[in-house]
Amino acid sequence: MLLEYLLLFNMLSGIIVFCSTRKHLLLSLLSLEFMVLWVFFLLFLMMINYGYELYFSLFFLVFTVCEGALGLSILVSLVRNQGNDYLSSMSVLTW
Repeated sequence: MLLEYLLLFNMLSGIIVFCSTRKHLLLSLLSLEFMVLWVFFLLFLMMINYGYELYFSLFFLVFTVCEGALGLSILVSLVRNQGNDYLSSMSVLTW
């Protein structure tokens, strides 16, 4: 019971940080990765608890790494083009 509350608290804290970061893109990406990490932890615990194979968790980790690499590439292209990672200086029309 305590573990479920801990997972819920960590997931809600990740959501709050993601919703409250309005300045830097890097902080938003870090909070998204934090939430994905806790989803993986919850998935791993559920698979261990019910006795399933852990292949799905491997696929989840592969897609998580691809998502992280895509986020970092967007961050690098934003810094190269604009010189900073401020979300306020970002516009859809400049992409």
